[in-house]
Amino acid sequence: ELLQVVSKGGGENAISRHTQRNKKLFVRERLKLLLDAEPFLELSPLAGLSMPYGDVPAAGCLTGIGKICGIWCLFIANDATVKGGTIYPIGVKKQLRAQEIAMQNRLVSVYLVDSGGAFLPLQSELFPDKLHGGRIFYNEAIMSAMKIPQVAVVCGSCVAGGAYVPTMVEEAVMVDKIGTLFLAGPPLVKAATGEYVSPEDLGGATLHTRISGCSDHFASSEKEAYECVRNIISTLNYEPVPEELMEHDHPLYSSDELLGLAPRDYACTLPVKLVLSRLLDGSRFQEFKADYGTTLVTGFGHVEGHLVGVVANNGELSHDAALKGSHFVQLCSHRVIPILFFQNTAPHAAHPTSISQASRLKAQASMMAAVACAAVPKITIVIGGCFGGESYAMCGRSFSPNFLFLWPNARVAFVDSRRLSTIPQAGDSDCILLNFSASKHVSCSVFSRLDEESSAFYSSARLWDDGVILPQNTRKV
Repeated sequence: ELLQVVSKGGGENAISRHTQRNKKLFVRERLKLLLDAEPFLELSPLAGLSMPYGDVPAAGCLTGIGKICGIWCLFIANDATVKGGTIYPIGVKKQLRAQEIAMQNRLVSVYLVDSGGAFLPLQSELFPDKLHGGRIFYNEAIMSAMKIPQVAVVCGSCVAGGAYVPTMVEEAVMVDKIGTLFLAGPPLVKAATGEYVSPEDLGGATLHTRISGCSDHFASSEKEAYECVRNIISTLNYEPVPEELMEHDHPLYSSDELLGLAPRDYACTLPVKLVLSRLLDGSRFQEFKADYGTTLVTGFGHVEGHLVGVVANNGELSHDAALKGSHFVQLCSHRVIPILFFQNTAPHAAHPTSISQASRLKAQASMMAAVACAAVPKITIVIGGCFGGESYAMCGRSFSPNFLFLWPNARVAFVDSRRLSTIPQAGDSDCILLNFSASKHVSCSVFSRLDEESSAFYSSARLWDDGVILPQNTRKV
């Protein structure tokens, strides 16, 4: 249901104005013309959904990975039906994450620009800092230096900061009549000089392809523009990542059964191998240190023909389990084998000054160091809980996995609200809660806030991950 809400952008009325009055294609229609039919992965589609900017998603852009002329590409496409394409803080964050993925994976980048620039009332959250709007242009320059091709289509208003995106790429296409490019539009020119100038004369496709040279290709329609982009990409002479057609077996058990195996509580005794047997080719799993540190499962398997190392929570990350995890991660790093982390962490309730706790912390620190330094691709799937320090050892967001996805049942928080127990207090109508792991009292309001903020959808709306995915789609993603 949430994905359906997001797919409608700013809503039916906004789409109607965009397509009928302004004669432009809706952003998702643009992508259909641009991208090959399959495969396609939209990144963080729920970003901004619950942000306090109104009743529509505030990211104002779509990002994703797909193929154009058989070459893997990353796209960043403004959605002008959301706040006129104005850039909000979450939109900047989403674009920066997309560029990070492009640089890490050397993906051709395509920008569909239809933006009113920065949302000025929030300029302090958009402009001055290292990871604010200016970083988008910095990244464009770095990607050019890395010889990663970048192409842009100006398919709508392209004002202020948004004007730098197409002028910094290798090749830019402008659509006649609907594409405009300028730092300040006609209303500001009128206010500053008293002169009226039309958008087309100030910054239209004809001006920028014939006079200023800001754009390289003139397109009489959007359809022609996207055909032009496909032609550009077909002549980049850019070597795509070689993809071998590897034959592979499907799991012996249906991936649909993952819906019934998704953990609702980290305390469940469900063996994680039941999950792995529905994800790995042929349900084959070569386990490593099977009889040691059994609350962490490690080993090798294949996903659609690709050899991977698997690190999966099977209970509390004990001292032995953490040492085993550290050993296995180092093994994968030495052998240059990508690692899949299946995270369902379980906070430990022991008193923090106990000897066993101190020993466990040291072992977890060793695993954190191994994970941080492993120079191989890492993909993390949160299949249950993502709590506290254990989430770091299991390659949580702060440890920079190449991708991190959540199942809808996932919980992401420093502590799990379900570990807080209600205790009535004499003479006090308000309940307070006891956090057994820290021996602290927590109010009901904090409890409810913890519960709300640990939701998978709260996490994804803030771009702490690359998207919520359905369990049965995990292999495909």
